[in-house]
Amino acid sequence: MPKNKGKGGKNRKRGKNEADDEKRELIFKEDGQEYAQVLRMLGNGRCECMCIDGNKRLCHIRGKMHKKVWIAAGDIVLVGLRDYQDDKADVILKYMSDEARLLKAYGELPENTRLNEGIVGDLEEDDDNLAEDYVEFEDEDIDRI
Repeated sequence: MPKNKGKGGKNRKRGKNEADDEKRELIFKEDGQEYAQVLRMLGNGRCECMCIDGNKRLCHIRGKMHKKVWIAAGDIVLVGLRDYQDDKADVILKYMSDEARLLKAYGELPENTRLNEGIVGDLEEDDDNLAEDYVEFEDEDIDRI
């Protein structure tokens, strides 16, 4: 049997998430950066984002965040734009929900940006058809069994 030469296994790599509780300073965008909302996760460290400037971009999650900061659809992120590819960008930072609300309050994000929702898009048109999704059962059928 080979001797273990490492300093630990899977649980050591996971570590303790002590940095979640502490407050961090709000980071605003600089030139060459843009705010974006994640539309969907694509796998392989990539996601599709709708940037605030109106462009839909394929974003790559940087290695420092990969498997450490979990990004889901609907999250607000800061992306670094590429000089040589306009349709691609790199995710630099994920904003927590309270930070995203502060960005919206400061006027950095437009008012029509929807926060704290997993699915991005218009959900109002689906609300009208909710009654058609339900199936009604008659009590008589149950009593016969």
